[in-house]
Amino acid sequence: MNNPASSKGPLLCPRCRKLVSADESRCPYCGLTAPGSRWRHGLGTSLLMDGNRLIRAILVVNVVFYLLTLMLSGRGMHLSANPLAFLAPSSRGLMALGATGTIPIDGYHRWWTLIAASYLHGGLLHILFNMLAFRQLAPFIVQTYGTHRMLAIYTLTGAAGFLLSYLAGVRFTIGASAAICGLIGAALYYGKSRGGLYGQAVYRQVGGWALFIILFGFIVPGINNWAHGGGMVTGILLGLALGYRERKRETAVHRWLGILCFFSTLFVLVWAVFSALVLR
Repeated sequence: MNNPASSKGPLLCPRCRKLVSADESRCPYCGLTAPGSRWRHGLGTSLLMDGNRLIRAILVVNVVFYLLTLMLSGRGMHLSANPLAFLAPSSRGLMALGATGTIPIDGYHRWWTLIAASYLHGGLLHILFNMLAFRQLAPFIVQTYGTHRMLAIYTLTGAAGFLLSYLAGVRFTIGASAAICGLIGAALYYGKSRGGLYGQAVYRQVGGWALFIILFGFIVPGINNWAHGGGMVTGILLGLALGYRERKRETAVHRWLGILCFFSTLFVLVWAVFSALVLR
């Protein structure tokens, strides 16, 4: 089968998904340069051009890593009647695939876990709630900031949240909630900055989520409030620094930042699986 980028016939623009000629120098609909270029149809770049595919990929990776931690836990997996601890992987299984905190970083110099920990979860309800929240929030961030900026915000806020919790002395931690709080922070910045009836509505709704997360963190024991707060503040700052579509079009800096975050995450996750299954 011929590579679609090598054909001179029509193809779908990787960014806006509208039909264009493969030899167009610029997409007439969204302005993407060289939409028929071969590199734009690779795995990483095609995911970053399609928000729905990117969101599905993040969801799938989270589920796969959860199942891997259960497999590595073996008999250490918890089958407690407590719904919060049901189907909870063992600390050993989580450690093997990239849990972060002072124990993995100070004890084993595993700094890469600042990224990997966002794809690990401590039980069935943990991953279910996080993925439902991500699935509800991520499409709005993709629409508002674009796929490259969304992935950059998700990756960097998760790492920043876990870095703050490490500096605060949290010994062992996991979960996508720091990165999800980063998306909430970016949405808060958008709503407050945009203003108007729509911006105020976004700010009030997302602000309600933020308030719930803060209260939940103080009521329920074992919640990493440092990671949540660090992710949310970093999301606000990245929203300010990167800008959103209505006020700032996507630039080469945004695209390269998204690509860097994509391949950094890919490398870290591949290394996590390799070190857990081959080097253990």
